[in-house]
Amino acid sequence: MNAVEIEQAISDLALQPFDATEFPFAFLAAFGNKDTTLRRLRAGNNNASDVPGGVLQRNNIHIAICQSGTTGAGLHALRSSPATAKGKAKYILATDGQTLEAEDLTVGETIACDYPNFPDHFGFFLPLAGISTVKEIKDNPIDVRATGRLNKLYVELLRENPDWATSERRGDMNHFMARLIFCFFAEDTDIFNGEALFTRTLEQMSDRDAGNTHEVLSEIFRAMNVKMGSGEQRNRIRS
Repeated sequence: MNAVEIEQAISDLALQPFDATEFPFAFLAAFGNKDTTLRRLRAGNNNASDVPGGVLQRNNIHIAICQSGTTGAGLHALRSSPATAKGKAKYILATDGQTLEAEDLTVGETIACDYPNFPDHFGFFLPLAGISTVKEIKDNPIDVRATGRLNKLYVELLRENPDWATSERRGDMNHFMARLIFCFFAEDTDIFNGEALFTRTLEQMSDRDAGNTHEVLSEIFRAMNVKMGSGEQRNRIRS
C-alpha cells in the first residue's frame, strides 16, 4: 500500500463507530497487513501481549484498548510492558475510542489527539507499512489527502468518460486536472480574493444533481482567463 491508500484506509476507519475488539486488527489492516497475519493474531498464535486486551505484533507495534479516560495510563502500561521490549515493538498505541496516544519508541516521538483526528497523524505511522517516513508527508498530511481525492476524481472521470483516456483527449484531461490543482492551490494560498472562493462558487452555482457543474467550471475558467480591467471583464461585472 502507498501513503495515499493508507491515509484513505485509516480515514475510513476513524469514521466508523469505534469497536474496541476490532480496532487493533482494522488498524493493522489499514497498513497493509494480510488476512492470514491478522487471523493468527486474532487466534492468539502470534499475539504475545501481556497487557489485558492488548495486541502485540512482533517487531512492529503493541496496541492496547483502554477503559474510558485511561488512554495515558494505557500508553504508560505499554511502555513499561516486558512484552513490548521482548517483542521488539517499534510503536506503542493506546486508545479508549475517545482519545488516542502513540509513541515511536525508536526516536521517542509521541502523538496525542482526539480519536476522530488520528488520521491527521498517519505520516507518523508510515514505517508500520515499511515506508520510510518522509518529512514532507509528516509535516503536510493534507497534501497527501488532496492527492488521494484528486486521484479518485481522475479515476471517476475516466470511468464516466472513457474516451478521455484516449491519446486524442488525454492532453485535454491533463489540462483540466492541472487547472483544478491550480484552483485548489490558489484557495489554500489566498491567491483568490475570498475564503474558499472556488469551492464555494461550485457549491452555490451547481445544481443539486451536479448536472450543470461542467458549465460552472467552464465559466470559472473563462472568467479567470479574462484580463483584469478589460472591457469584457467590466461588461461581465455589470451583468
